[in-house]
Amino acid sequence: MSTEQITAPGAPSPSGATAARPGPGTGAPTGRRRSSLTTRRAFSFYVFAGPWVLGFLALTAFPLGYALWLSLTNSDGLSNNSRFVGLANYREVLTDPETLASLARTGVFTAISVPLTLAAGLLLAVLVNQPIRARGLFRTLLYLPAVVPPVGAALTFKLIFDRDSGAANGFLDALNIDGVSWLMDPYARWVLITLTLWGAGNAMIVSLAGLQDVPKELYEAARIDGANTWQTFTRITLPLLSPVLFFQVITGIIAAVQSFLPLLISLDPTPRGVTAVPEGNYLFMIHVFAQYFANGRYGYASAMLWVLFLIIIMITYLVFKLSKGAVFYAVDPEPDKPSRPRTLGGK
Repeated sequence: MSTEQITAPGAPSPSGATAARPGPGTGAPTGRRRSSLTTRRAFSFYVFAGPWVLGFLALTAFPLGYALWLSLTNSDGLSNNSRFVGLANYREVLTDPETLASLARTGVFTAISVPLTLAAGLLLAVLVNQPIRARGLFRTLLYLPAVVPPVGAALTFKLIFDRDSGAANGFLDALNIDGVSWLMDPYARWVLITLTLWGAGNAMIVSLAGLQDVPKELYEAARIDGANTWQTFTRITLPLLSPVLFFQVITGIIAAVQSFLPLLISLDPTPRGVTAVPEGNYLFMIHVFAQYFANGRYGYASAMLWVLFLIIIMITYLVFKLSKGAVFYAVDPEPDKPSRPRTLGGK
């Protein structure tokens, strides 16, 4: 009976040969192969991320930096005679009555349009979430207006509310009621708010996605406990939908303060030019547009935009602070902090 001999690593074998070392491909990768693999991964990363980085630098970082520089000068955008004026433009923004008035109108418009759009979107989402026939068709029809480009929607509203040949005054004439100058003060602001509701389909889709994520078991348990429809909506639906509504509040405020719709409503569909914007619709962004292209004050307009940027940041921070305790999260957004019991009401 033969026996196997055990030899130490590296020791000569009984036949006099030494043990073979693991070569390339038979063991762990060598330092050269590991370096080549890291290089290929880094190259792939930069190839895929490169277009976004270049786009960010060329279309975001550089314009922001250039606008910041312009805000510190008296540039008119045409000549090279601009000079550095420091914070003079910012002081003018904070003291100019016309600029402050346009900012106040923007605040009023935001305070009215954002809650209305949010409520309309939530109402439509609740309606199309019911088990009814042709539900998909209703969802599509209600969302279609949001797909219309803003310019097309604004010009359509201008035609509908035209003083002489608009459909709105045509309806009033049929009722033997005198026509109204809808696109003039004091009615122009309400036409603008109605135009913002035209795009409530976006809010409907977001709210509908949130509604479909609410567990059905909670509704069944509430029904067994005798809760009515209003109690179910306020105690289950709204708390669980609060993160979605909070997201829409933030994005709605940011969009509203940058609204450019009043100028689009004032656009003349014929080649005759642009009509005057009513005072009630003369919002902050319209004033920025006028300073840029009508008055040629590029430095002052750039300062206005940076002030608006800071205002948006402050409003967003304030909304985040006020939302604590009012927004229910299924997962704690701050896991590092000690957790505390929370009810569906967020308290």
